[in-house]
Amino acid sequence: MTLQGINHLAFITDDMPTTIRFYRDLLGMKLSAGIGHDGYRHYFFQLGDGLTHVAFFEYEGATVMHRKFPGERSNLPLGFDHVSFTVESREELFALKDRIEAAGIEVEGAVDHGLFWSIYFYDPHNNIPLEATWQFMDLEKTPAISEDDPLEIAAEGADPQPGHWPAVQLRTPESEMNALSGNGKPMRDYFLENGLASYGADVPLEFQRFLAANED
Repeated sequence: MTLQGINHLAFITDDMPTTIRFYRDLLGMKLSAGIGHDGYRHYFFQLGDGLTHVAFFEYEGATVMHRKFPGERSNLPLGFDHVSFTVESREELFALKDRIEAAGIEVEGAVDHGLFWSIYFYDPHNNIPLEATWQFMDLEKTPAISEDDPLEIAAEGADPQPGHWPAVQLRTPESEMNALSGNGKPMRDYFLENGLASYGADVPLEFQRFLAANED
């Protein structure tokens, strides 16, 4: 098993229209999908690779996060620091900087981080610290770590080290490979009926029939 990438990063907003204006209309992400019911919304913004998304929940009582600059030390109970988006060139990095500044939003940088340059800014409504990164160096060996107090565990190598966790003894039989109904489940029927989505090319017809037969 190999984790292939980030599917989505999820955040909270108290104002979805303002959030759409920023991520879609200023940053240029595609508003790819969403669901809303009973005062609840969950919307997805797609990055250029077509796979990675930034998602937002909106609901009554939602509050925006405390503003903190990326990497800044904090004693607040925060588990999130920032999101970094990739751009393909120095020109694109500064074009994005110019675009954000033209919108009246402050941008920090560019900052040279050795392997890449970054600019920093905020989602101005939700206070989410954001970064855009142009990486111009490739790693020849991993893990590539510059550390004044090296960790022994890091010296074990970049790949998973066996023997530190129990082996699987009980495997889920196919007959029990089922999923509970989530808030987004109604999207499937609606999207299929209205031509807004289709099953992936690698999804077996047998599984599609299984889903259809088990609709609530």
